[in-house]
Amino acid sequence: MTIGILTLHLHIPGCMSLKEKRSHIKPLIHRVHREYNVSIAEIKLQDKWQESILSIVSVSNDRAHLNEYLSNVMEFIKSYFKNIEIYSESMEII
Repeated sequence: MTIGILTLHLHIPGCMSLKEKRSHIKPLIHRVHREYNVSIAEIKLQDKWQESILSIVSVSNDRAHLNEYLSNVMEFIKSYFKNIEIYSESMEII
């Protein structure tokens, strides 16, 4: 069994409250979970208005498939959520 963890540091420009930030992050989390059936959660920076760190996790038997799958998730976020910038990204396959 292979576990893949994709961590994204996001920037949401123009957010002026945690409520506004939540209005951007919640749809992203729900859409990614629905489209890709991965586990996804905001793991850090919950108290920052314009930043968030999301962790996306998936399990597979094939390391190459898992790497490609998480890369597709990242590309989906980049193309579908254009109002959210990705500061940094890291992928770990265990």
